Formats: sequence, C-alpha cells, structure tokens
Amino acid sequence: MWFDRFDILSAHYAFCADFYNGQDCDLYARLSRIGTYFHPGAMWRGYDSLSENGKAIYDNLAQSLVVS
Repeated sequence: MWFDRFDILSAHYAFCADFYNGQDCDLYARLSRIGTYFHPGAMWRGYDSLSENGKAIYDNLAQSLVVS
C-alpha cells in the first residue's frame, strides 16, 4: 500500500457508500463531504473500480469497522 490521494479518496467514498446506515450515520456525513469534490462517472462501480492500492485501503477500512 502506498500514498496516492486519488486511491485514498475513492476507497473512502466506496467504503462510505457501502456501509452507511441512513442519513444520521457518520459515514453518510463523510460520504456527503467527499461528494462535494469527488464525482465518479457512470462507469464507476465502487470496489470493482478501485486500483489494487485502493482495494487495500478499502479492505483496511472494512477490517477496522469489524474490529471496532
């Protein structure tokens, strides 16, 4: 895993979109903030569209959700 702003941003966006639990959820608030400057195209398919690095970041976020 290496530092790439686009990978981090897209992984966080996909993670929040997959795991938020309604509008009062903290992940929904984060998703809304990210959505002000990250606009994925029509062909973007969440996790499947992430790079290898982005998938590693997403997997780390998901693992931290399970551990918490």
